[in-house]
Amino acid sequence: MSKNKNESTARLAEMFKALGNSHRLAVFLRLASCCPPGTRSVSEPEARRFVGQLGDELDIAPSTLSHHIKELRQAGLIQVERKGKNIECWVSGEALGALAHLFVGLSPTRRSDTEGEHPDAGNRTVCSHCE
Repeated sequence: MSKNKNESTARLAEMFKALGNSHRLAVFLRLASCCPPGTRSVSEPEARRFVGQLGDELDIAPSTLSHHIKELRQAGLIQVERKGKNIECWVSGEALGALAHLFVGLSPTRRSDTEGEHPDAGNRTVCSHCE
């Protein structure tokens, strides 16, 4: 296995490890809900959530949520930015792309490896954060 393949596999393993916790998965899915399949773009405010909003929406205590946000950020699944007293977070487009690429590659309708991309790859549209 090549070095790039090992690094890619290790990165995906870290992502799945982070998503293995039900609270972290719920946070990730809530943030990723800005980009449902078939969407073309979502405005910035719709794609981001303040940590306090997430806690209220998901009924997770602030200290617990803070820990899960840290784990998701360290796994490269989300990005965060401080806005005054608040912390805003959103799904990493790169991470979402890596996960999508993995699952498209596992799809039963996938073309053979010699043909290249998934047959629907050119037809998919994604929000601006998921490109």
